[in-house]
Amino acid sequence: MRLLICGYIILLGTASFITTQVNVQSPTTPENDKVTIFLTGQTLGALKPCGCFGGQLGGLDKRQAIFDTVPPEKRLLIDTGNFVPDHSEQNLIKFDIITLALSQLNYDVVNLNLNDIEIAQYRGLIEIMSFDVISTHQLLQENIPSQLTKQFQLNGEPFYITVTSIGEESGQIEALLEQEYMAINIVIADTCELQDITSLARSALVDVLVCPDGSDIPIIIDKSLKKPLVISVGKLGEYVGMLEVTFDEQQQLKLDYTAIPVHESLPKTESLVELYKNYQQIVKEARLLEKHPRFTLPDGLMYTGSSACRICHYHRYNYEQWSSKAHSHTYQTLVDEGSQYDPECVVCHVVGMDYKSGFITEQETPYMKNVGCEVCHGPGLEHIWTLGKAKTCEPKTTCLDCHTPEHSGNYAGNEQLYLEKIRHWTEPNDTNDVK
Repeated sequence: MRLLICGYIILLGTASFITTQVNVQSPTTPENDKVTIFLTGQTLGALKPCGCFGGQLGGLDKRQAIFDTVPPEKRLLIDTGNFVPDHSEQNLIKFDIITLALSQLNYDVVNLNLNDIEIAQYRGLIEIMSFDVISTHQLLQENIPSQLTKQFQLNGEPFYITVTSIGEESGQIEALLEQEYMAINIVIADTCELQDITSLARSALVDVLVCPDGSDIPIIIDKSLKKPLVISVGKLGEYVGMLEVTFDEQQQLKLDYTAIPVHESLPKTESLVELYKNYQQIVKEARLLEKHPRFTLPDGLMYTGSSACRICHYHRYNYEQWSSKAHSHTYQTLVDEGSQYDPECVVCHVVGMDYKSGFITEQETPYMKNVGCEVCHGPGLEHIWTLGKAKTCEPKTTCLDCHTPEHSGNYAGNEQLYLEKIRHWTEPNDTNDVK
């Protein structure tokens, strides 16, 4: 995998808006000119949307379309880090892919948090990353600086942007930003407590403070401050933060922050599409489906597959109707997307993958494909052996286990409409009343 990465690197609508004034001396004759800073981060392993439903946001392969709205000499690409949530085998593979993607997208500055540093060291990636890296964790990696400065032309004059990483290990912010030539200072913080923001506001050295935040959308965290502009970059790659730097009519620096949705209609970069296909192939070859942790059901319960339910329920309307609904062929959507070997995707398209009697692979357990009867009703072996006298029981999957905001953004608020789409019963049922 490291050789693959080396090869790649060698070959290589708005949601929130704010304007803030920064007192910086501008050229004497302002022109209609600007520098644009694109900010991403907290990808958390989200390489692309699952593709099961329309209207999903995100995808590394669509970012270039947003970046290309600005000429390369007028843009700065920053990623604040947090590539993946943990050190699982699948996330280690994703970390490699994200590293390659940021290289192909020609990012200028990437901030690595503690988790990123640990994984990058383990994977041997730090020395071969093609973008500039900053981090506050010099104790782990001494050759990584805590700040970098890039020069641009704004209104025909040299213009400097400095990006600094700070955290508990960092020294005083005054020492980090003591150079006098800088026009704008952007600080990426590991954490942002209220006292930290207040302190930076008093210092007047920081123009933009980027804080970690739980929101999916890049937001203004503290709109009461004119300086610094306190922002987040969102998460899961659903949006790109766009910070436009211009001079206003009073010859003061103006910062406009906008959240750009990574919409499904955006054109894809073919090399990044191929990179995702490589990811799928790596996942397949790593046999992650077979390695998925599986537990034994209690009390001798077992899954049987929907075909066993057909024996009694076909002529009682239920099975016949279920067979005509989308749930009965959800596995094919994985095949169409090339994701049938990805356990993160497969788990919502099959029966009981988290348990030893459930789905393993299409070859071993073809009768467990699709969202079958036992997904909602629970394992059916005892129910079948007792000819229906014993009811099916836990574990049962609820709609919200799979219809999450990331995978099914239109589900919330439309539960009844979705329930009608899968109706295969004759009696009225409440959304959460699965028998």
